Amino acid sequence: MAKVNLIGVDVGTGSVRAALVSSAGKILKTHVIPTQTWNPLTNHYEQSSENIWNAVCECVRNVASYCSKDEIKGIGFDATCSLVVLDKQGNPLSVSTTGKNEQNIILWMDHRAHAEAELINATKHELLNYVGGSVSLEMECPKLLWLKKNMFEQTWMKAGAFFDLPDFLTYKATNSLARSICSTVCKWNYDGIQKTWSSDFFSSIGMADLTAENFHLIGEKVDAPGKPISNGLSPTAAEAMCLNAGIAVATSMIDAHAGALALLGCRNPDSDLQESLTSKLAIICGTSSCHMSLTAAPVIAPGIWGPYKNAIIPNLYLNEAGQSATGVLLDFIVQTHPCYGQLLKEHGSNGKIYSFLNKFLLDLAERKGLQSVHRLTSSIHIWPDFHGNRSPLADPNLKGMVSGLTMTRDVENLALIYLALMQALAYGTRHIMNVLARSGRESIRSILLCGGLSKNSLFVQTHADICSVPVLLPLETEAVLLGSAIMGACAANVYVDLETAAAKMGGQAEVVKPDMSDSNREYHERKYCVFLRMVDDQRAYQSIMDD
Repeated sequence: MAKVNLIGVDVGTGSVRAALVSSAGKILKTHVIPTQTWNPLTNHYEQSSENIWNAVCECVRNVASYCSKDEIKGIGFDATCSLVVLDKQGNPLSVSTTGKNEQNIILWMDHRAHAEAELINATKHELLNYVGGSVSLEMECPKLLWLKKNMFEQTWMKAGAFFDLPDFLTYKATNSLARSICSTVCKWNYDGIQKTWSSDFFSSIGMADLTAENFHLIGEKVDAPGKPISNGLSPTAAEAMCLNAGIAVATSMIDAHAGALALLGCRNPDSDLQESLTSKLAIICGTSSCHMSLTAAPVIAPGIWGPYKNAIIPNLYLNEAGQSATGVLLDFIVQTHPCYGQLLKEHGSNGKIYSFLNKFLLDLAERKGLQSVHRLTSSIHIWPDFHGNRSPLADPNLKGMVSGLTMTRDVENLALIYLALMQALAYGTRHIMNVLARSGRESIRSILLCGGLSKNSLFVQTHADICSVPVLLPLETEAVLLGSAIMGACAANVYVDLETAAAKMGGQAEVVKPDMSDSNREYHERKYCVFLRMVDDQRAYQSIMDD
């Protein structure tokens, strides 16, 4: 039987990656190229679609050279949910106050559209029920409205297409203007239940012009992720990638959703835990964290995005939550401590510093005669929303809080703050799970992790202990790239549907079990009460100052 390989392409915040993946889900080769980001003003983050597409082609060429191109049957794309603007001739069109057309992408983390998000949320339109009651300023409609208000002549009137970055990639690969329901329903306020754009919604927020020509600027046709795009890879793109023209190109996904697809397909080797797609929570932990779960029936939860029908798996509903700063917050907390320079000199990198701190904390707990490392932080508490709260409070104005600071400058002091932050991030996940449960979601029986923080043993064990469920770590660590390859396999009809492809290619996982002792659970119950009290206190302080 002839070999069948797929290619997965992932465009993250700072780089493009591609992988050659076997039909069994084994990653054979990867390649990565950094991308450029501009920050011309505070809260303005911009990229270049040409820079990204050139990097995509180079990465694909590199991994495709590992096998005969005749073995490569399909390709899938994922990317950050960033806004790409092209003119009527399909060329880059500036989104930047600099006026440079090269800078034609508003990056997902760009926060320029704060006022526009507030304006949209003030309409209280019924579509907002599907984004936890309010749009985030990171979504596309606030950014589009910012462009209309601030760059009307220069950009808005000249625009020929507005794309989510994953859909831009499939457009470049196939010349098809079709969009993915993953991007449109999750980030563009597309009505996933009725499967249509809402003219009433766009009129209510001052962008009725987007409804012209059957919504041509934002997508006349919307397809499910993994569905093959007509005619496949174009001759132009095939030449640039050194692939065969016409191979299957899958309708795309947002990067975190591609990671969730691979995670949710991952198999638990522990036969005692009976799982289904709807019993799992997938967390993609990077600069920020995305929490994804699927349900058979829609669940509307305050402060949590969704339910998004068909966004990952056909006929299932996605709820999406998240934390705005996780990996980047961990780096910030450690790097701003007085003893960071000493540790960097001794250990050489942040990753090695975290490994050192993990062992230091275990040794410290043993020296103090404590039955759990978590008890070291009984007097240190952190509220981790240094960059606002994405879920479940959906409040971008919240700030970080630390209780229990001293003037001590040594390694032990840093280690305790580091541990308290790990706990705070896990309490944040528990907060999300509790809100979903109160909103009618069935119990989550396991958490699956991928991304940088999933490599940190303390982060993993802390999530298991605080959330009281097993944490699964896929043996194939590149979940996002694997998710894109799974879409390519579905588009190429290697597997009959996306759910089957995920199950066949998702692989197995290592299981990290929680400490379910009564003393541990009672301790975390008290710390979780402090965690929730901290945000109440912060809002009380703000109320006093506002008065």
